[in-house]
Amino acid sequence: MSTAGIALEAPRLLLVDDDEIFRVVLARALERRGFQVQAADCPAAALPLARQFSPGYAVVDLRLGDASGLGLIEALHALDPRTRIVMLTGYASIATAVEAIKLGATHYLTKPADPDEIIAALGRTSGDADIPVAAHPPSVERLEWEHIQKVLNQHQGNISATARALKMHRRTLQRKLAKRPVRE
Repeated sequence: MSTAGIALEAPRLLLVDDDEIFRVVLARALERRGFQVQAADCPAAALPLARQFSPGYAVVDLRLGDASGLGLIEALHALDPRTRIVMLTGYASIATAVEAIKLGATHYLTKPADPDEIIAALGRTSGDADIPVAAHPPSVERLEWEHIQKVLNQHQGNISATARALKMHRRTLQRKLAKRPVRE
């Protein structure tokens, strides 16, 4: 792209997701929409890439194998506080959404999120006061999921410590965490 002889560089975006198929498809879609995309499957691969690539934008999955994308938000902001970050997750919870925003994420989206929705979220600079309020309270299953996520977050993702705090067997907690959260 150029304007009157001045070359304009496409915006740089770092995509971090451990689901290879999703990562490749989303990277291609974002490239078609004008982004330079570099992709990684874990925080250990993402940080050196971010140092070299200097992205203005990042899309980070919450659950990256055994790691959490929440820590990556802090690390990316330490490299450049202006980086606009969207947290993606298939395991949405209020606790992780709040933490992602506190740590510096621009927005938090649940999967599946399409590329246009992600790009819109990267560009958002304020909240939406017109967002609809839920007509019904959350189910007991959803409340349980939210509470587990809150306690898990308080214990920095440590399953054993979370199980002790919840007075629950560790394997029971692992089974509950392996299930997808109840959609409302």
